[in-house]
Amino acid sequence: MNDTTNTDKELSFLEKCFLVFLSIILVISLFFFRSGFRANAILDELAKNSLLPEVALSNGRPTVFEFYADWCEACKEMAPAMIDAKKQNPNKLDVVLLNVDNPRWVDWIDKYDVNGIPKLIFFDDKGELKGVSLGVRKFSELNEIFFALINNSELPSFSKLSNSSNLTSETYLEQRNVNKILNSVNPRDHN
Repeated sequence: MNDTTNTDKELSFLEKCFLVFLSIILVISLFFFRSGFRANAILDELAKNSLLPEVALSNGRPTVFEFYADWCEACKEMAPAMIDAKKQNPNKLDVVLLNVDNPRWVDWIDKYDVNGIPKLIFFDDKGELKGVSLGVRKFSELNEIFFALINNSELPSFSKLSNSSNLTSETYLEQRNVNKILNSVNPRDHN
């Protein structure tokens, strides 16, 4: 008599390959989900610990507004650097996170012409605008910016590598004035 119980329970080569492939896919997806959840948790931590914009601008400390969104990969990428830079300077400046998807912040989004994220707006200890940055900033750059804000010195100048912008507030203010003029002209005006 032949014993076929072991051969019936053995998996075919294709079934084994499929299980290996499925296992690899599961490991990769868990890795990506874990990274995504961690980045969202960091953004949530920053947002939870931030003051209201009005309070931050009037408490006598330099302030950084970060306009972000939960779905923004660049915002998630910058979040650990922002946390680390903030921890390097405890109680010396305020970081305020404003989610662009939250209708509560529409007035602030309009006021600072937020048309890309992450957008950082820098204020001195009197609440005066010092500069603007659009795009991801590394820890070293954030640390230099925070140091300049805390010491009321000129903001550092960075090259326009990747998707970062320079920090000059004059350029930002001039551009906003040009945008206001252009937006005030009605396309149907032919005078």
